[in-house]
Amino acid sequence: MICIKADIPNELNEIDDELKAIYHSKDTVCFFILKTRELRNKFIEETEGMNKSEREKVYAKYNNQ
Repeated sequence: MICIKADIPNELNEIDDELKAIYHSKDTVCFFILKTRELRNKFIEETEGMNKSEREKVYAKYNNQ
């Protein structure tokens, strides 16, 4: 396991982990917050293998549900 120290805002810590999809690249960590566990799981399946900009487009669709 690799851990990177960061100042995570309390608002993010207060969100249920089952509603977060977390992805990273070489210089960014992204937290995608979804409304239900089911949407989160569907989002993870649908965005497998996508880059950040592709995931952001899919997230915009999910965020409107």
